[in-house]
Amino acid sequence: MALRPVTSLNIILVVGARPNFVKVAPLFHALAELDDVRPSLLHTGQHYDWALSQSFIEQLGLPEPKDYLNVGSGTHAEQTAGVLVGVERVLLERRPDALVVAGDVNSTMAAALAAAKTGTPVAHLESGLRSHDWTMPEEVNRAVTDRVADLLLCPSQDAVDNLVLEGAGEDLIALVGNTMIDSLLRLLPAARATAAVAAHGLEPGGYALVTLHRPALVDDPAHLGTLLEVLRDLAARLPVVFPIHPRTRARIEARDPRSLEGITALPPADYLEFIALEESARLVITDSGGVQEETSALGVACLTYRDTTERPITVELGTNTLVGLDPAELARACGARLEEQPPSPAAIPLWDGEAGARAAEHVAALARRAYGAPAGSR
Repeated sequence: MALRPVTSLNIILVVGARPNFVKVAPLFHALAELDDVRPSLLHTGQHYDWALSQSFIEQLGLPEPKDYLNVGSGTHAEQTAGVLVGVERVLLERRPDALVVAGDVNSTMAAALAAAKTGTPVAHLESGLRSHDWTMPEEVNRAVTDRVADLLLCPSQDAVDNLVLEGAGEDLIALVGNTMIDSLLRLLPAARATAAVAAHGLEPGGYALVTLHRPALVDDPAHLGTLLEVLRDLAARLPVVFPIHPRTRARIEARDPRSLEGITALPPADYLEFIALEESARLVITDSGGVQEETSALGVACLTYRDTTERPITVELGTNTLVGLDPAELARACGARLEEQPPSPAAIPLWDGEAGARAAEHVAALARRAYGAPAGSR
């Protein structure tokens, strides 16, 4: 069969939800610097709000996606099915040499399955993370994606260990570090230049920042109400800034909009504004995975309002404390943290701003091995 010139390796990177953009950007830019690679973005449209999607593309210096599926919201089954069908169509039309998926959202798993079923080599960026909590949809997405992936790009040694215990071949695993930290370190100067802290009338080190969005938390009206009481009590000690995810805001407004009184409720923050607020916070309360990582890199105290974390390294070496889902324990942990000096985290290995370049070499090698191979062979 005729081969394409070896200057045109076609690698598609899938993005869909906000964390994907931050993780993928360093890898995309590193791939674009290689002479024989043509990277492009496939946007599933899982997040479509401006602050959750388009602004991230612009601030991270990414190009407009070549493909856009516009799957939107819906149940897990609806989103997964929409992405699976859409990605399969793109793969059959464009026949890429490799597909990259990132993280643990529905778009990640569905795109990986589409790649596996069409014989497209697939790399999983941020592979091997495990919470061991099968009630979390993200845990299912992580495990399924890792099972079908041809290249497992790990952010930390514990992720490598998880994959080895699960029987993954060591030839599939690459410890590359955390690309989310690449984006954070590169854009911190631009984030500081937004003057977001002063714009909201805040003092550096003088406020708490809150992010909460997981359905298991915000869909329980009684639990959500008690949690907001804790935040209002905390706001009596220092300002509480709460950029509210659309899902969370809808649940609060349906229950009692007055429950936000005393709290600085903001619309979803774009990437630069958020990391500016995050860097200068005295304390961060979150149920997000990425925020656990960012606060550890920034040296900001973080309380994770969950029973489990798939990022234990942020507890072991970073600034994160896992407090569980008891509002009273969260209140106690807030008080304890405010009495302590700000943390001084140890450096987490390979969270050094170069993970994207390391990952790019492995992804390009995967594509080169697939280059010219018959369609459907793996």
